[in-house]
Amino acid sequence: MADVLVLGGTGRTGRGVADALARDGLQVVLVGRDGNRLREAAGGHGHRTLVAAGVREVADTVRAVRPAVVVNTVGPFTATAGPVVDACLAAGSDYVDLANDLAAVSRLLARHAEAERAGRTLVTGAGFGVAATEGVVVRLCRDGARTGRRAERVRVDMVPSLALQAGRLGDALAGTLVEGLPGVPGGRRFQGRRFAGGRLVAAPVGGAPRALVTPDGDRVVTASMPLGELLAAHRASGAPFVEAASSEVPTGALARIALPPAANLLAVGPLRRFAARRLAAVEFRARSAPRVSSWGHAHVRWQDGTSAEGWSRLPEAQAATVAVCAETTRRLARGEGRPGARTPVASFGPELITSVGGEFVDGPSRPDARVDVGGGRGRR
Repeated sequence: MADVLVLGGTGRTGRGVADALARDGLQVVLVGRDGNRLREAAGGHGHRTLVAAGVREVADTVRAVRPAVVVNTVGPFTATAGPVVDACLAAGSDYVDLANDLAAVSRLLARHAEAERAGRTLVTGAGFGVAATEGVVVRLCRDGARTGRRAERVRVDMVPSLALQAGRLGDALAGTLVEGLPGVPGGRRFQGRRFAGGRLVAAPVGGAPRALVTPDGDRVVTASMPLGELLAAHRASGAPFVEAASSEVPTGALARIALPPAANLLAVGPLRRFAARRLAAVEFRARSAPRVSSWGHAHVRWQDGTSAEGWSRLPEAQAATVAVCAETTRRLARGEGRPGARTPVASFGPELITSVGGEFVDGPSRPDARVDVGGGRGRR
């Protein structure tokens, strides 16, 4: 019996997770569509490989192998997670994925009771963005609870520092970007979302821009983006008003004008498929990480009108994703998971961040008048 199946074993993240787990002595099997690429990815690490051409074959492989844990790195997760989770629950395997879109994350979390009945653990969002922001929210709300304060409003900001390898964006990531926006109730299919009065409501993609200065002194602007961090922050805080933002969202005047109609066009099936194909074909040049650290940020306003703010520091975003996913998988393989469906920090506490070399930094961002928010102003 294999300890871990890694789906998408030829990808950058899949290879990184597999190698990290193998160094701990876990038996890892790489699963993918191309046997030659799988053997190349396995390299000198001794990983076994299995070829599975599509999600049905992957699910059949899970049922046949019955691993302790399945790691899913293959998007779009709205298409791949459901059949793979079905197979995991049947095979008695725990499950981890890297989903960070509202549709996929919400669908996985909705299977909590089913996973509890099966005695299995499902973890979604096991990457940089969800874990980095969720960890800060949990710490702030724990501190608030000690003094009897309850969260009223929460904003989380994802500030990745991402090094790019030369190559194409690829079908899986393009599909995740297009199909995962946002696929949940509360507004039109390709609008943004936020929580208001405890319910998901429509919000503009790229709205509510906010200037931040990280504890390292880096100046960034974040804006609204309907990502998995939104659900994780809402569940962690219980706050009725929650919004999530990212520094990767364009915030200039032209972007604020263009994003809403562009999102509306995605509702047209042929245009959406065309957009996915074009995105998949985009070629990236290699680029070093723009900052020393990646950051998760959260600001919590309590019901008594006071507030708290904090950060989590992690390394380059891809390396952080590999580390979070590998550590989550490692703990599940050791039998430390609780039955049910959760996000990473909800599963293992904010100590998950420090266990992968991250750290928490208390206190607010440093105000700096030189940071341009493009004429917008976020809600505080």
